[in-house]
Amino acid sequence: MVNTQELTVETTGFCDIVDITDDLREVVKGSGISSGTITVFCPGSTGGLTTIENEPGLQKDLPEFFETIIPSNRRYHHDDTWHDGNGFSHLRSALIGPGITIPFVAGRLTLGTWQQVVFLDFDNKARRRKLVLQLIGE
Repeated sequence: MVNTQELTVETTGFCDIVDITDDLREVVKGSGISSGTITVFCPGSTGGLTTIENEPGLQKDLPEFFETIIPSNRRYHHDDTWHDGNGFSHLRSALIGPGITIPFVAGRLTLGTWQQVVFLDFDNKARRRKLVLQLIGE
């Protein structure tokens, strides 16, 4: 069985971290699928999905990490092409990736105790994102 849905996420940009774990749990619970996988995908090239322990320290560490390795205050060739100032956003997204797949068993995500699924919006402005959720299983 395949079940495809959308999840809308409001963000502030600039490495906004949005915990979507509870949303995914609800989707799995209401899907009618007991065991399988859920894939979450961000259409677009300035967002990413990963798992972290979503606690205040990491909520500060993660943006600082990205600012260190891919600074937002330098010129990127992308900016020369489109003049939108978000070249850093595309590079950060490429590093993290636009999707994640998580197994679920007996209607429950197989996440670790301290593991949450987060959407990272790297763009340089607030956005309304539509994430594609696709569940496959039985």
